[in-house]
Amino acid sequence: MRRSEIFSLPGLVTILACAGCDPIVNIAGANFPAWLLCAILGAFVSAAFRPAFSALGLEPYLWPLPVVHTALAVLAACVIYLAMFR
Repeated sequence: MRRSEIFSLPGLVTILACAGCDPIVNIAGANFPAWLLCAILGAFVSAAFRPAFSALGLEPYLWPLPVVHTALAVLAACVIYLAMFR
């Protein structure tokens, strides 16, 4: 898709229409976007796997540890989003 097609009137209408498609979760009277809830749960899943990696002796083999845990958190967040909201 060319850049001029994206910024045309139909392209802008499509972008604005898709912006309103984000599911909202109501928690204690406050509205949160679903992706935020999934990101928080993904971070908890990643934090829960760290002791498991250490207990199994896998942690020395996961040499860029921040990258591994970030990727695990993103993967968990995407799986949670697909399971709960799609």
